Amino acid sequence: MVRRIIAAAVFAALSGAALAQDAGGLEERGRAAFAAQRYAEAATLYLQAAQHRPNGGLLYNAACAQALAGDAQGAMGTLQKAFAAGWVNAQHTARDDDLAPLRGDPRWQPLLAAMKEREARDARLFDSPALATSYRANISEDEKLAGLSKFWSEVKYNFVYVDKLKELDWDRLYLETIPKVRATTSTAEYYQVLMALCAKLQDGHTNIYPGPELGDAMARPLLATHLVEGRVLVREVFDPALAAAGVVPGSEILEVDGEPVRAYAERAIQPYVSASTPQDLERRVYGYQFLVGPRDKAPQVRFGNADGKRFVLPVRRVDRDSHARATGSRAPFELRKLPGDVTYVALNSFGDSRAADAFLAAFEQVASGRALVIDLRNNGGGNSNEGYRVLATLTGEPFATSKWSTRQYLPTYRAWKRPLPDFESRAGSWQPDGKRHFRGPVAVLTSGGTYSAAEDFMVAYENMRRGPIVGEPTGGSTGQPLLVSLPGGGMARICTKADTHPDGRAWVGHGIQPTVRVAPTVADLRRGRDTVLEAALKTLKH
Repeated sequence: MVRRIIAAAVFAALSGAALAQDAGGLEERGRAAFAAQRYAEAATLYLQAAQHRPNGGLLYNAACAQALAGDAQGAMGTLQKAFAAGWVNAQHTARDDDLAPLRGDPRWQPLLAAMKEREARDARLFDSPALATSYRANISEDEKLAGLSKFWSEVKYNFVYVDKLKELDWDRLYLETIPKVRATTSTAEYYQVLMALCAKLQDGHTNIYPGPELGDAMARPLLATHLVEGRVLVREVFDPALAAAGVVPGSEILEVDGEPVRAYAERAIQPYVSASTPQDLERRVYGYQFLVGPRDKAPQVRFGNADGKRFVLPVRRVDRDSHARATGSRAPFELRKLPGDVTYVALNSFGDSRAADAFLAAFEQVASGRALVIDLRNNGGGNSNEGYRVLATLTGEPFATSKWSTRQYLPTYRAWKRPLPDFESRAGSWQPDGKRHFRGPVAVLTSGGTYSAAEDFMVAYENMRRGPIVGEPTGGSTGQPLLVSLPGGGMARICTKADTHPDGRAWVGHGIQPTVRVAPTVADLRRGRDTVLEAALKTLKH
C-alpha cells in the first residue's frame, strides 16, 4: 500500500510538472504573440495555458488580448472567469487601456465592485489596514513593534534567498532589533532602524522606504557624485552657487563636516543601504545616497580640484521635486553616429515603453551603420520585456531569457520534516522581431548602474553570443518584489524571485561580467574622455 501511494504521488507530481511546463510554453508563446500584436492568437494561447494551469492572471491576459482583437463579449466573459479564478486587482483592471472596449458593458462596474470587495477582504490576511497607520511625528511603540514584526514575518516567509536568513539567524536579528525600536523617539529614527535591519539581507530588491512625509529628512544635494579609483568625484553640478565657487565635474570631495569622506560614508550612509554586490553598494553609497539628509542642514564639504586648490563650501539640500527640476531627466533613448560608421544608442530606462518604442521607430537609422553600440550604463531597469523587444532585432532566431524560481511553503511538509521544494520555471524564450534584423557587429556597455531589467537584457544578450560586453560588472540584482505597507506611512519591498542564466548559473550577487573590462579613471574623467566607449569602438574595428 505504501509503495502504491508513493508511486501515485510521484506520478501525480511528474504529471503536474509536465502540465506546468506545457502551460509555461503556451504562456511564453502567448506573450510573444501579444507583443507582436497578434491578439487573437495570443488570446487562444493564454486560454490554452489556463486550461493546463488554472490561473487568474493567465485568464486576465487572455481577456486583454480578446478585447484588443475586437471580441469584447468574449473578453468580458473571460474577465469574469479571471475574477472567479482569483484575479482581484481592481485598480489595475479599471485603468488598463487594453480593456477599454469593455467599459460600456453593463457587467463592467458590478465586476469592478466585486473585485474591490474581495480585494479588501483578502487584504485582511496579508496587508490589513490595521497595520497601515498614517504618519505621525512619533508613532506609538505598539505600532513600531507591529511594523517590525510584520517586516520580520514577511521576510521570513517570502524572501527568496533562504540561505541568507539561515546564515544571519533572522530570528536572532529580530530579537536584537526590538530594543532598538523601543529606544527610538521619532518615526524617522524608527525607519532608520528598519533600514539598518533590512540592509543586513544584502539585496538590492529588498528595501525599506519611509513615507513621503519624511521627505525633508531625505533631501538631496544638487550634485551627482561617484567613486572613481577609490576617490569620490563630482560627476555633474546643478547648483549655480557651487559652480560659481569652483566646483566642476572632476572635483574631488575630501571631507564632509570635517570627517574624511570615506569614513563619513561608511558611518553615516552604508549601514542603512540595501545592496546585492560590492559594485551595487558603491553606486548607492557614493552616488544615489551620498550627502542625502535633512533639508534644513547644509553639510560643510571640502573640495579639491585638479589644480591643487582646496576649499570648503556648504552644500544645500533640496526636496525631491526641486531636485528633479534642477537636474532634469535623462532621455530614455539617445542616438548618434560615431566615426567608423558606428551607431551609438543609449537605452537609459526600461521603466516604460519609450526607449524600446524609440529604438524600433529609429531602426532604419540604427541599422544604417556598419556596427552598433548599445549603452546600458545608466539603465536602472523596469520591465524586462522592453529590453527583449530591442534584442529581438539583433537575431533571426528565438533566444533564451532567464530561468527563475520562488519559494513554496508547505506547512504539512514542515510538520513531516520534509524539505520545502522551490517552484522552478524553465528558461523563457523570446521570438525574433521578424520585420527588423540588424546583422552587423554589436557591443554593449555596462556598469554597476546597469541594474534589474537591464541585467535581464544582459543575461539574454550574453547567451545570444552576439558581441562583446564592455565596461564594468553590472549591479547584480533583479527579481520580483513583494510590496508591504508599514505603520507610519512607509512600506517595504521584499524580493520573492531568484533569476538565473537559462542554464541555472547564478549571477545575482555577482553581476554580469564584461568580456572587456574597462573602468573610468580620474585622469580620463577630468579630460572628458569616455574610456569605456573608446574601448568598445576598438573591439568593433576587428
